[in-house]
Amino acid sequence: MIKLFRAMSIILLTLIAQPLFGQQTNFGSIKGRIVDKDHKQAIEGALIILSNSQISTQSDSLGNFEIIPVPTGSHSIEIKAIGYENQISNDINVLVNKSSYREISLQETIKTIKGIEVKAFQYENNRVTPVSSYSFSREEIALNPGSQGDIFRAIGMLPGVSSSGGIYSAIAVRGQGVRDNVYMVDDIPLTEVGHLEGNSFFNDPNGGRFSIFAPRVIDNAQFQGGGFGPEYGRRSASYLGLGIKEGNKENSIIDGQVDLLGITINYDGPTKILKKTNIFLSARYQNFYGLVNLIGLKDIGLPIYGDVILKTTTELNAKNKLSFLAIVSPESYVRDIDNVYADKKLNLLYLPNFKRNKIVVGLNLRTLTSQKSYWKNVLYFTSYTSDVKVGKAYPDADSVANLNKPIIPYDESIQTQKYAETKLGYRSLFNLVMNQNQKLATGIEMDLQQLSNERTLQSNDTNFIFRTADLMNPNVKYQPIYPQFVDANFNKPNINFSSFINYSLLLGKKISLNTGLRYDYTGFADQHVISPRLSGSYYINEKNSFNFGYGLYFQDPVYSDIADQPSSNKLKMEEVSQYILGYRRYFTSDLKLTVEAWYKNFDNMVVTPINGTVLKNNKGTGWGKGLDINLTKRLVKKFHGQIGYSYIDIKRNDHDGIGAYDFAFSQPHQFNCMLSYKTNKHWVFSMKYRYATGKPKDNYIIHRDVLNNNSYVRYSKELVGRNELRLPDFTSLDLRANYNFKFKTATMTIFFDIVNVFNKQIANSENFNAITGQNFYDGLAIFPTGGMKFEF
Repeated sequence: MIKLFRAMSIILLTLIAQPLFGQQTNFGSIKGRIVDKDHKQAIEGALIILSNSQISTQSDSLGNFEIIPVPTGSHSIEIKAIGYENQISNDINVLVNKSSYREISLQETIKTIKGIEVKAFQYENNRVTPVSSYSFSREEIALNPGSQGDIFRAIGMLPGVSSSGGIYSAIAVRGQGVRDNVYMVDDIPLTEVGHLEGNSFFNDPNGGRFSIFAPRVIDNAQFQGGGFGPEYGRRSASYLGLGIKEGNKENSIIDGQVDLLGITINYDGPTKILKKTNIFLSARYQNFYGLVNLIGLKDIGLPIYGDVILKTTTELNAKNKLSFLAIVSPESYVRDIDNVYADKKLNLLYLPNFKRNKIVVGLNLRTLTSQKSYWKNVLYFTSYTSDVKVGKAYPDADSVANLNKPIIPYDESIQTQKYAETKLGYRSLFNLVMNQNQKLATGIEMDLQQLSNERTLQSNDTNFIFRTADLMNPNVKYQPIYPQFVDANFNKPNINFSSFINYSLLLGKKISLNTGLRYDYTGFADQHVISPRLSGSYYINEKNSFNFGYGLYFQDPVYSDIADQPSSNKLKMEEVSQYILGYRRYFTSDLKLTVEAWYKNFDNMVVTPINGTVLKNNKGTGWGKGLDINLTKRLVKKFHGQIGYSYIDIKRNDHDGIGAYDFAFSQPHQFNCMLSYKTNKHWVFSMKYRYATGKPKDNYIIHRDVLNNNSYVRYSKELVGRNELRLPDFTSLDLRANYNFKFKTATMTIFFDIVNVFNKQIANSENFNAITGQNFYDGLAIFPTGGMKFEF
């Protein structure tokens, strides 16, 4: 990875040298194309207005337009066309002597009151996605404080999205887990989108620390917190669709970022080799060595990760557009005995050493089949591999973690695991606008999936956290871990198949309905399921609407859980029913209020009957309810932000004799506030405050000297109630300051970003120290970072 990154950096830096010393002016241009959202045909005669100016132009017969000259800087444009909602496209950064290119989709207007204009941001106000729908622009993601340009951290601000703290980027939506979300990247389904999961094994409830998408790689993000249509399945909590930036058709643009963790470089422009082909290329390398030493976290080990993303887009002809996407995302993490010595409380004794890699390769062909329809065909390959070795330290220490002997003995390897997921898949999607009031979407999906899992416990281990009912020997107060509870040897292929249909209907001028049906076959479970979906809106007027959604969602078990089970134990698909009722009001085109109440019912949930083992079953049930309130101000000129409150109550029952309990992400009260303001052409200041009720945790009893050895005292923690208590409430204040300036033809930004200004320990989860008998939190205090961005 390092060699590849260096080679790419040399190529990109060579390209950098050319424009920096060119002729300087104060103007560039905006070019683009206007198309119909539903059938992708060009819109002729659309009026394109440059915000805060008298400059405007119209699209030609091919939908193309150009605004020239345009002063350098960030701009918004408004697009008007007869029969369509007025569209606002923001975050258009114009550089010296260069053209910024945008393809903008317009949606047909739903006429309710004559003479009133309807305005919306791109990807919003879509009658096919009436509930729980939000979108983000590239600049809104970049300016989100504490997110470091990570789309998942930015989404953590939305209502109903649980926060796991400043060091995690994974999202848990409306009380479900971080692995329960549908992720689509350029129409390719992904399950692994994060770096550095919270421990050296799988299925950490908090997910990964960072996403695989570097800053400014994502051009647009569309999020639905529930109630999504039949086009998406096999996950049940939410839908997140990400569009990787396409290369500029007109000229080359290079941008990047240098910060305390490493460097990111993006190239964006025509290939100059292949006609009608543009390219976007991103390379990122992140190494935590400097940061962990700067903020005194030498005990955590050394994480390193990188990402290379390549996307090409080719206009084959007037009807066919072909995109190619490739992503390679390696990572490594090493924690050795020196890190144990640096941990003065001896909280962490395990010594993980792992290497992981994610690969995505895909082709996406969009064909305009008629004036009212288009067809997408997506062929893709995804791979996730993990090679893990875990050792353990055995310090001789007293109950306050003072070493009795200066040398800590350790075993470099007590457990090893080699795990792999590969998938070769195909998706075919067809969209038809039957008339102004009726739309049809249908498609099929199939994939060949291979799972392999080889895990070996090389020496017996001890779990000092236990439940009495799980003990094999009730006379001891700890749980010995033997190979038969950990070892796995799984290597099997399977075939999955899905199909769906969604019919959208506008009844009169006030009511829109979306009715759909989805069929899924899962090979590992040998299970067939059918999922009905229904959503719609009642439009009071152009600014006010009531919205509803219902859906039955079937979810594949986590793939690593499938690969952990013996061949005789087949895990079934989990079943979730969702009911949503909401109200939406647009005060202005860029200021929106959303209020939604929701209810969920859970069945056939995968649970672990014996704590500390890999064996699982489908006996879990439960229910959940909540309320989300959000006020969003989109970025148009100087100010944007959002304020939100969520109530979340989730109950689960594993049917193991303990009864109903609060699920891990049941956090009754959450409050989020994010504000960003551009004071002048140089300075942008942003703040983000988050509060959430502490996550549930088990009630417990601490036992002393459970090994009956006064010279080697160890404590154990007996769990006597499931999630009866709570961790400390989560609070965090993040601040960000950007200073923008120009250097020759380049736009430069110096930024400083601080996560958790309060410097308060964030409690993501509770762990136990068997040496001291004390609980400790897996969380992070203050996390500062800063650097410089450039674009030219």
